Amino acid sequence: MTEKIDFKKTIDAYQARKDAFRTLEVPALQYLMIDGHGDPNSSPSFTSAVEALYPVAYGLKFASKRELGRDYVVMPLEGLWWAEDHSAFTTARDKSRWSWTLLIMQPDWIDDAMFQGAVAAASAKNPDGRSGEVRLETLHEGLCVQTLHVGAFDDEAPVLARMHDEVIPEQGLRLTGLHHEIYFSDPRKGDPARRRTILRQPVERVS
Repeated sequence: MTEKIDFKKTIDAYQARKDAFRTLEVPALQYLMIDGHGDPNSSPSFTSAVEALYPVAYGLKFASKRELGRDYVVMPLEGLWWAEDHSAFTTARDKSRWSWTLLIMQPDWIDDAMFQGAVAAASAKNPDGRSGEVRLETLHEGLCVQTLHVGAFDDEAPVLARMHDEVIPEQGLRLTGLHHEIYFSDPRKGDPARRRTILRQPVERVS
């Protein structure tokens, strides 16, 4: 029987603890990606983006097991977030101004041919969906600071403010890349107070 790999347990970048800010090197990883803009709670494009990612992700999982004999747990949804005004994340929390890229991490043995096959299969099942907008790309974030947030998404602001305004400068670092979130809890289900989310910020050393 094929052993099923859970990359959340084997890749160090998926480890974080509540109330602990950790500095680490995040390796280059490949992801399924799809872009959008607007409030994730009310934007139809956010829902359609999530619905486009998962059929491709599961198609790749099944193809990997069937064709390569390599099985794995489908990774959690992740998101890169940005806005022209940084306060839209911390103090203002104006979600209508947010832009985002949704991600699902993929094993390094998933190649372009497998990806194109999964997209074609997903598009055939749902011709009106957005599977054709999904892409497979490598993201190398490098040096990052991250922590685990437990609670509702709207309660992230104080944690982010502490990370950006205290923790990062005190370590002689500065923000350099896009705010990154990893959702260990399904944002559509369960008690918001119990949601587990890694908050990650790429940084660079101040010269």
